[in-house]
Amino acid sequence: QVQLVESGGGLVQPGGSLRLSCAASGSIFRAYVIYWYRQAPGKQRELVASINPGGSTNYEDSVKGRFTISRDNAKNTAYLQMNSLKPEDTAVYTCGGGPPRSATPYYWGQGTQVTVSS
Repeated sequence: QVQLVESGGGLVQPGGSLRLSCAASGSIFRAYVIYWYRQAPGKQRELVASINPGGSTNYEDSVKGRFTISRDNAKNTAYLQMNSLKPEDTAVYTCGGGPPRSATPYYWGQGTQVTVSS
């Protein structure tokens, strides 16, 4: 069993920045793809970014150039650096992890709220 715990959410003004963290239990973290999803009220959950064990990344089009996903395998932690935040980025952000052979995460965190508002 792998536990994922997010932190770093909060309230930020438009144009501001936040860094989310996803801390995982267990060394298997380094073999997993790490995903960041978000879900805004009344909307479907969407995949924001992912990073594979080798460090290759993918981003949803609306966050390209503004968000950066990274991982520190020594700390069993993944990050989502979010810059130039917009009100439409407001959502609950959740990290997930799973083996590369799976298209979706096996394990999920509890989520952290990000609110972008003036």
